[in-house]
Amino acid sequence: MKATARNIHHPAPDIAARVAAIDWTQVTADLDAQGCAVLKGLLSPDECNALAALYSDDKNFRSRIVMGRHGFGRGEYKYFDYPLPDLITELRPALYARLCGIANRWNEMMGIDVRYPDKHAAFLKRCHDAGQTRPTPLLLQYGEGDYNCLHQDLYGEHVFPLQVAILLSEPGRDFEGGEFVLTEQRPRMQSRPEVVPLRQGDAVAFAVHHRPVQGTRGPYRVNLRHGVSRIRSGHRHTVGVIFHDAK
Repeated sequence: MKATARNIHHPAPDIAARVAAIDWTQVTADLDAQGCAVLKGLLSPDECNALAALYSDDKNFRSRIVMGRHGFGRGEYKYFDYPLPDLITELRPALYARLCGIANRWNEMMGIDVRYPDKHAAFLKRCHDAGQTRPTPLLLQYGEGDYNCLHQDLYGEHVFPLQVAILLSEPGRDFEGGEFVLTEQRPRMQSRPEVVPLRQGDAVAFAVHHRPVQGTRGPYRVNLRHGVSRIRSGHRHTVGVIFHDAK
């Protein structure tokens, strides 16, 4: 069935299979080496277009943020409300299940005591019990001249250390510019930038806050921030899949 704004709440039944088919060995290696990894073709063009079309209907969202009012950049985004679109509801636990082992290993390497349960529902209960009950998946909209400053999506005490962004628009057709950018700050070193090329339907998994790097004296933490470079023309939509909820 073709995905539309009307039936995006009834996703294709193969979302979990699509996630399972990703080369997670390569994803793990890329996350360990660079702090980010591309998940190619996670969504179909129809699914991307249907999600982007939701932006105009406020009943899907709990709040709208105009970036320029807060010094976040230019452009705007909206946080989905519960119940989330079924496509996001399916993606969130399927992706979490593949990422929680990496998150637990990273915390162990960095000497952080927090461990994450195997099931996303159990982690959400931890968030909700601590008062973090507002959903964080969001839909971002950029036009010509817009950009997103480097930042971290933290939202409360309980933070899952990885998140996923899915590009819903096609570079070169829908927009120019607007590259996903990640920066990494290692102790006593200048920041290292990473520009991640994406096509429509591709996703990038990346570190929210920090990740371990193996040094000569053992692992140490590096801090990461992410953003989007200036849109030179056209319009760009992205979905952010964040696994912790907000206060």
